[in-house]
Amino acid sequence: MKQVITLTVNAERYKVAIHPHRTLLEVLREEIGLTGTKGGCERGACGSCTVLLDGDPVLACMTLALSVEGKDIRTVEGLAEGQKLSPLQKAFVEHGAIQCGFCTPGMLMSATALLSKNPHPNADKIKKAISGNLCRCTGYAKIVEAIRAVAEDTKEK
Repeated sequence: MKQVITLTVNAERYKVAIHPHRTLLEVLREEIGLTGTKGGCERGACGSCTVLLDGDPVLACMTLALSVEGKDIRTVEGLAEGQKLSPLQKAFVEHGAIQCGFCTPGMLMSATALLSKNPHPNADKIKKAISGNLCRCTGYAKIVEAIRAVAEDTKEK
């Protein structure tokens, strides 16, 4: 039997009727239509489905949608302001941190959480923050470089 819940995603409220076993990943993609969050392994191992829940990174494939009612959910679609990319998104483009792009939404969300808590992390802190996000293309160097660039840019301001 479906239950009606209200989710707050990227500061917008969505009322959805879902079965209790549905994951946040499924509801975001299939019910709300936000397909930026990717389903990779659907076992909590790859990090491609990372979203922010009250500011903390969580794996949407391992999170029941019913459990997040009343919490603030932020997806990769919530990073840009209209057509203007966030500084982190822009840095990923400028530093070549995107190849196939499948891991990018999860990487961006993990990095966003890190920078909100620690605006000036060193390389080790960055690597630890993205350690749950697997990338098969980049070798991580350009991803770390892009995150460091944003951290350095905020130091200068």
